[in-house]
Amino acid sequence: MSAAAGPAPEGVALEVDEELVGAVDFAKGDGLVPAIVQDASDGTVLTMAYMDAEALRRTLATGRSWFFSRSRQEYWQKGETSGDRQYVREVRLDCDGDALVVLVDQHGRGACHTGEHSCFFRTIGSGPGVPVHVPVPVPEP
Repeated sequence: MSAAAGPAPEGVALEVDEELVGAVDFAKGDGLVPAIVQDASDGTVLTMAYMDAEALRRTLATGRSWFFSRSRQEYWQKGETSGDRQYVREVRLDCDGDALVVLVDQHGRGACHTGEHSCFFRTIGSGPGVPVHVPVPVPEP
């Protein structure tokens, strides 16, 4: 980072629903829940990492994404090493209470340590799918 650029902007603390924070079921995953990180601007899934209660608390308090590394057994804040920071707009809890979606403004190159924008840049399989909506004829007046 150049001296002219200055320090990275701080995140903004999120408004928190404490009842929903208490509903997160960390026990199901031995203290961890998957956190699916999506780009708030276009819905792209950027990465999946794990949060425990402390990582979630840090994320909500700072407005920056915090995770718990299972391999290193430590907390990490996205972008502190790479400069590719995530500023959190919203954290959502799924219906079972055991998974989170974190909507972020992704700064820098992207979320992946490889330099890709998304960690999900490799396609295992693809196909045409099946359309959900079939056009319904509109009766004439």
